[in-house]
Amino acid sequence: MAIQIEKTKISTGLEGQTILLYGRAKVGKTTLANEFKAPLFLATESGHSHLECDKINCNSWSKFLEGCAFMAEGKHEYQTVVVDTIDNLVDYCTEAVCKENGISHPSELPMGKGWSLVTTELKRAMMKVASLPYTLLMISHSSKETIETATGKKYDRWSISVSGKNKQVFLNMSDMILFIDYHVDNGEVSRVIRTKPSKSYEAGDRSGKLDEVMPLNYKELEKQMGG
Repeated sequence: MAIQIEKTKISTGLEGQTILLYGRAKVGKTTLANEFKAPLFLATESGHSHLECDKINCNSWSKFLEGCAFMAEGKHEYQTVVVDTIDNLVDYCTEAVCKENGISHPSELPMGKGWSLVTTELKRAMMKVASLPYTLLMISHSSKETIETATGKKYDRWSISVSGKNKQVFLNMSDMILFIDYHVDNGEVSRVIRTKPSKSYEAGDRSGKLDEVMPLNYKELEKQMGG
């Protein structure tokens, strides 16, 4: 069997990136997402009335899959897929898996099989969306988690409010994990994007192009990425 080998190219700009945006309520996550090129929101929750945006109401797992199929068909001019929020999406996926298996909660299946089925289905769908030729934005709320070190010391860290193996699905597939936060300087409060790993919050940038702390501004994000 002939094997086709492809030579990859280093990605420039924001196009085609898989980006995880998270932060506290009303910090500007959805507003920032709406500034990306030609976005379509796969909206799993309400709260878009303050924006002029195109969206599909995805209030169930089946509706979300329909939205993904629409994007995959390619008969549109959208360039960015926005899943807002992944927190609700996990709930819808869980409900669908439970219904399919005739249970009311994943814990009803032995040996963690129920939870495994949810994670498998979630990963299958999200990886398929990420493989499409569009920018993928995944929006989540933030929550504090307690980390315990090998020596027994504990500390708090901000992360996405998705837990367990489902959380790892989103973290592992992301090219960028951007924490939208508040910054106080001489009494002045501003909103910023934190892009590098920290003991205090989850963040990361595979490109290495972004400043560790940058203003909450799409044009600046685009500029630093070389777009």
